[in-house]
Amino acid sequence: MTAEERKNLHAFQHYVIKTLDPTYILSYMSPWFKDDVVQHIQAEKNNKGPMEAASLFLKLLLELQEEGWFRGFLDALTHAGYSGLYEAIESWDFQKLERLEEYRSLLKRLQPEFKTTVNPKDILPEVSKCLISQECEEIMQICSNKGLMAGAEKMVEYFLRSDKENWPKTLKLALEREESQFSELWTVDKGAKNVEMKVLEDDEMETSDIQIFYKEESECQNLSQNSCPSSEVSHIYTPMKLRNYQQELALPAMEGKNSIICAPTGCGKTLVSLFICEHHLKKLPQGQKGKVVFFANQLPLYEQQTSVFSNYFERLGYKVAGVSGATSENVSVELIVENNDIIILTPQILVNSFKNGTIPSLSVFTLMIFDECHNTGKHHPYNMIMFNYLDQKLGGSSDPLPQVIGLTASVGTGDAKNTAEAMEYICRLCASLDTSVIATVKDNLEELEEIVYKPQKFFRKVESRTTDRFKCIISQLMRETESLVKSVFDEIGTISLENMSHIQYREFGTQKYEQWISTFQKACSVFQLPDKDEESRICKALFLYTSHLRKYNDALIINEDARMKDALDYLKNFYTNVRAAGFDETEQDLTRRFDEKLQELESVSVDPSNENPKLNDLCFILQEEYHLNPESRTILFVKTRALVNALKKWIEENAELSFLKPGKLTGRGKTNQNIGMTLPEQKCALDTFKTNGDNKILIATSVADEGIDIAECNLVILYEYVGNVIKMIQTRGRGRARGSKCFLLTSNAVVIEKEKTNLYKEKMMNDSISMLQTWNEAVFKEKILQIQIQEKLIRDSQGKVEPVPDKENKKLLCRKCKAFACNTVDIRVVEECHYTVVGDAFRNCFVSKPHPKAKSFGHFEKRAKIYCARPNCSHDWGIHVKYKTFEIPLIKIDSFVVEDIVTGAQKLYTKWKDFHFEKIPFAANEMLI
Repeated sequence: MTAEERKNLHAFQHYVIKTLDPTYILSYMSPWFKDDVVQHIQAEKNNKGPMEAASLFLKLLLELQEEGWFRGFLDALTHAGYSGLYEAIESWDFQKLERLEEYRSLLKRLQPEFKTTVNPKDILPEVSKCLISQECEEIMQICSNKGLMAGAEKMVEYFLRSDKENWPKTLKLALEREESQFSELWTVDKGAKNVEMKVLEDDEMETSDIQIFYKEESECQNLSQNSCPSSEVSHIYTPMKLRNYQQELALPAMEGKNSIICAPTGCGKTLVSLFICEHHLKKLPQGQKGKVVFFANQLPLYEQQTSVFSNYFERLGYKVAGVSGATSENVSVELIVENNDIIILTPQILVNSFKNGTIPSLSVFTLMIFDECHNTGKHHPYNMIMFNYLDQKLGGSSDPLPQVIGLTASVGTGDAKNTAEAMEYICRLCASLDTSVIATVKDNLEELEEIVYKPQKFFRKVESRTTDRFKCIISQLMRETESLVKSVFDEIGTISLENMSHIQYREFGTQKYEQWISTFQKACSVFQLPDKDEESRICKALFLYTSHLRKYNDALIINEDARMKDALDYLKNFYTNVRAAGFDETEQDLTRRFDEKLQELESVSVDPSNENPKLNDLCFILQEEYHLNPESRTILFVKTRALVNALKKWIEENAELSFLKPGKLTGRGKTNQNIGMTLPEQKCALDTFKTNGDNKILIATSVADEGIDIAECNLVILYEYVGNVIKMIQTRGRGRARGSKCFLLTSNAVVIEKEKTNLYKEKMMNDSISMLQTWNEAVFKEKILQIQIQEKLIRDSQGKVEPVPDKENKKLLCRKCKAFACNTVDIRVVEECHYTVVGDAFRNCFVSKPHPKAKSFGHFEKRAKIYCARPNCSHDWGIHVKYKTFEIPLIKIDSFVVEDIVTGAQKLYTKWKDFHFEKIPFAANEMLI
């Protein structure tokens, strides 16, 4: 230990104190610390906390005179898992730890929302690498002993002390994988969205052309253990034989025509697509090799179709493989496409492959099949793929294009108000997919109706409570909480969160109120005050208030459609978790207000006169239908997961309905700590419903709408549940059994009118398709072509609108100290997305240090980090690389302030693409001058 190292450790001690829990390394420091010293440090932690203990530890450490203690300290950090702190002390470079401060500040202010919305047990496996092993164990123990809120609070505490530079990104990815609502608030601007980008620069460096990889996942999950719908399973392992109506649907495609196959849910469209695919591969001209790509819009459907196609085609000698957002990091898309005959993809994979040049053209495929093709519109990945196709078609390319097939239960009508507008909408969908035929069942309709039964539709207007004392009490609590929010704004005077304090126009117990809370909390996360401590205090209070408002709002939504008891239980569970966690003064005040009303809430919730009349109607329908047919199988669709849980509990506790033994089916996304099913839970629930005769009813959210394999049902109930015409056709399609019925129960006449409008739109859609099918095929093709030309002109004109580069010279100043760095005339663009500075003058403006993660990528070899050369600044400017044979710096724009030389005006940019200066390509001859 040199005198300089001792001095440095003393100078940087605040980083150690904020990060280190010394009790985790004491066992490794036994040669230098006696037992009484160890006990003293442990007692300091127990009595005053880890920061005080770390301060005492460091004081005692710096007083040591024995040889080897400094190296022993570094070794102890390594053994305990403090890799970031070890690296910082080893190099005396604490920039990485310093950069974590902004995320620590954000997490502090978001702590109230974190602990009410994040289940620490779910994300711990993903984030454990950013924590110390003892910390992970303690989080799990607290979750078990004190509840999830307390565990989440402890997790926040440990994140605030984490020395791992990637913990903000790791947390973001873990939240997104769990589809946590909190991920919307936890913004890591420079991180990859779902798939880490492999770029040359450091993780935090900006390039001019960032690719975003979207995770192909949605709330709808594939829950079936079977490979394909039950109506199709029996055909998979026998020679392919279609029913007459299926052959009718397949015929245009077998003739080589681009076509949309529009047929009801459950009729076997997957089997039809297998037949078309096999025919296509076998009937190609000799010497021509076929290559089929099947697009599944959602990850569960991707998994299902990969299984179906593999099971059928691999026994015939064809190679089948798939790539999705979940697997793309581990495989080469290029090799998968090259080495297989049939490729199952989630569509964003191909969009990304076009972007990075992995797949240069659609001409590598001979057949493309789009499942749920009605999604082809706007900026959907299906449309991005077809833009590429149409550019090739209309651009005069001589390369062959693949045949296109679309599959859907409903092409939809968009905003059409009459048949003419609906026909135009359908034509535009056909133009987007370049299809000249819409295949529907006409000649074999009787056979189709024998296989797929269209349920009778019944509308039932039910009554709401005439008086609602529960709602009155909760609304009063919400008004009081809103007053607390307003008092905060009064406290800070003229400063406001962009007028987000205006609450009076929102109605309690609605989705709009929920949206206001989300918008308000996002504004809070970027709210600033000169006094940072005051800023933190105010933001934390606002988050607490709005978190409690959200729970009250949720309870009112449950109360509207279920029992008061279920809504009250929801709130009681929330406040139990609040008490088990940090429970600061603000939370104590909010809890006290609830407790003051609890006895009255308990009283009204058990009063028989407050029963929900909607539930009485639902009970009557279920009793009636099961009296008529004791073997009935029911799917009950509801809007929210909280309502799924409430109705399941109501059925189980209802003596007249408990024989139904309800199951539930909800999505995986997390809207709070307790709601959201895992994929194994979903599969188990559906398997139970399909195989267990005692499980007679499945209560589901929109997860059961589309594409998953659900056992035949004869009763579908839509409980305050309505969507567009496509959703209506899909949900109704769940009732596949003969004599099936579909009930819509609602207290809102507007909902019934909307559903009747959907029925009208369904008829309008069918009429429009029938009229288009009468058109001469050449006329229809010409119509499609004109739409395509018009749309391409619009796309091209929009794509060509680019800002005019500003050719005036600008200065780049260090963002931290405002020291001059370079002029824009000296900046050059390397390989279209990296930026360097030519000339010897710039070399005097920065200093460099060896890069801790030196590596090669493409033509680049990353060697060093560069920092502002001004003393006491050392702001991170970028990296130093070897590019081919040249040693050059690469800078990142968000490290600088851009100053107009003439006016002196300054501006910040976070991305090079937003800085519209004259960008000159890098030229080797400039380096040789």
